Amino acid sequence: RRYCKKVKTLFTQNNVDFEVVELDEEKDGADMQAALGELTGRRTVPNVFLDGKSIGGSDDTFKLHDNGKLMPKLQALG
Repeated sequence: RRYCKKVKTLFTQNNVDFEVVELDEEKDGADMQAALGELTGRRTVPNVFLDGKSIGGSDDTFKLHDNGKLMPKLQALG
């Protein structure tokens, strides 16, 4: 949860609209996590999606941000 919170904070501080699905709060969360694994090759969370495509987890998201690539990707999406 700590990593999920960091990503939420990053997006909130940068005025990014985002949607969160807390798998541990979903009735079929385990099935959703398994589907994520099949779809993206990773079962870990957070699994951050932009425009329907996984950009990876927390480390990947912050790496994009630190390299100045995250916000342009978000801005391109509108």
